[in-house]
Amino acid sequence: MATNLITLSNVRLAFGHHALLDGADFTVQTDERIGLIGRNGAGKSSLLKLLDGRIEPDEGEIKRAGGLRVATVEQEPVLDNSQTVYDFLCADYLATEDWQRPARANMLIDQLGLSPEARIEGLSGGMRKRVALAHALIDEPDLLLLDEPTNHLDFDSIIWLENLINNARCSVIIITHDRRFLDTVTTRIVELDRGRLLSFPGNYTKWQERKAEWLAAEALENARADKFLAQEEVWIRKGVQARRTRNEGRVRRLERLRRERAERRERLGNVKLAVAEGRRSGKLVAELENISHGYGERTLIHNFSTTIMRGDRIGLVGPNGSGKTTLLKIILGELQPNSGTVRHGTQLTIGYFDQMRAQLDEEATLAETINPGSEWVEIGDQRKHVMSYLEDFLFPPARSQSPVKALSGGERARLVLARMFARPTNVLVLDEPTNDLDIETLELLEELLQDYSGTVLLVSHDREFLNNVVTQTIVAQGDGHWQEYVGGYDDWVAQRLPEPNIGTDTAREQRSTANTHAQHKNGDTAPEPQSRGQNRARNDRPGRITSWEQKELDGIPAKIHALEEEQAELAERLADPDLYREQPEEVENLNRRHQEIDDELEAIFERWEQLEAKRGA
Repeated sequence: MATNLITLSNVRLAFGHHALLDGADFTVQTDERIGLIGRNGAGKSSLLKLLDGRIEPDEGEIKRAGGLRVATVEQEPVLDNSQTVYDFLCADYLATEDWQRPARANMLIDQLGLSPEARIEGLSGGMRKRVALAHALIDEPDLLLLDEPTNHLDFDSIIWLENLINNARCSVIIITHDRRFLDTVTTRIVELDRGRLLSFPGNYTKWQERKAEWLAAEALENARADKFLAQEEVWIRKGVQARRTRNEGRVRRLERLRRERAERRERLGNVKLAVAEGRRSGKLVAELENISHGYGERTLIHNFSTTIMRGDRIGLVGPNGSGKTTLLKIILGELQPNSGTVRHGTQLTIGYFDQMRAQLDEEATLAETINPGSEWVEIGDQRKHVMSYLEDFLFPPARSQSPVKALSGGERARLVLARMFARPTNVLVLDEPTNDLDIETLELLEELLQDYSGTVLLVSHDREFLNNVVTQTIVAQGDGHWQEYVGGYDDWVAQRLPEPNIGTDTAREQRSTANTHAQHKNGDTAPEPQSRGQNRARNDRPGRITSWEQKELDGIPAKIHALEEEQAELAERLADPDLYREQPEEVENLNRRHQEIDDELEAIFERWEQLEAKRGA
């Protein structure tokens, strides 16, 4: 039976104008694998710091199970470079009298494919991540927190990590933008959205289906509230007996509606992506014939030939250190191969997205970074002021003069995209563009690249991104051999021969997960409800108000109150994410009844004004 490890109750945490957590409730139970998602800057990493006790909330309560052990692996783990892997994992075991620690260290070193005598300072980024994971797991935590664990990992390491998490004997919370990873490992998705934590059981694909319904219901509810508020504002300005005793409740309700509208936190807008496309390149972009390249005795590319034409969208795939960046530089003419010939096309204008963000000047302002020496950006036939252009990438005007060094990882990624798209190009080169970008921005970038008429060269370990963007993959096969395949990641897995590093069962399982992304069920459109208020008989004859009309008028406030209470209950149910998981068929019925009440209220208010006017006459 599942037990609660950590419970957050009405927690508030703020580092600025808007609260990162605003009265949030959240419970983590045993044997859960939770994917924590949300926009860049929403507060996901801050939530992890609350969970492991590095920071305390401004308000609210956090309850932890007795003796709870929590371990965290950060995006960029801080390790002791002076030690070997074994010494780092076994540090202080004598002082703590943890006599089993060396045995656990040896077991983890074996499981994670590490070398016990290897010095940490010489390890690759992927191996450093493995050491950090081993360090977190060696104390046998009850809860493991992972912040962007797939960044800088290659396919082999990502699939290894998926297996590790799926077989872990602790609960896990993962922050990641990797949609395939979320589909493979999670049992629950929790989204941090405008200070609230919304929970959906299942993986990322299931969350997408339910979230679309939830957002539609929220938008509908906000639209109804805004319409009602507008009607009440018209009424108060008309002054239809607003000061009479029987109408004071309506005035108070208007004041409440105004407060609720002022306090509503709107969903943050999406990045607006548009690329300034230059004039078309020649039909040929690059032709490589029998090229070879390497350093010392290490051969990265051996006797490889390919032709890249205008409009191709090519993904370069391979393990870390296999030579993807080297091959990319040769294709672009930045590096001459040791042997073989390279021919480039004409009129090439290249835009480059560097995974290390090295092209950014740390001391320059955001405005200077976008377009030095000019306040205007030309995007196609549009001319935008640099501040307006920065707003398209979610940088408010007040930050346009901030230095680059003040930006977070996600903000730097957005700034590099903004800089690249502000210049006319016909070849886009993207080296690990998905690191640090939130999922919604990734999906918008995918759409832009799909519609881009130029050539795209993409290096990425994001399997869904490759599937959705590229039409051809060039894959490192090992020992300097490269092979071309038609299609994206899943197509490559289907075409290649089985390899020892990545089993065919894993590939088949990933293809199955990807197929679920492509399945969409078309819901039937509900018929327009008939308003009961429309069928109401009305007496619009001129003259004095009759006794039965006075009785009807006296009863209107109670009718309105009853309908509003019912509508409030419906709105509360529609705002509950559990409804979309457990009773999706009930959503349509509740929405229909909600609309019926809107129509009834509109008819009652109209009738109210008619009766008041008639009594006044």
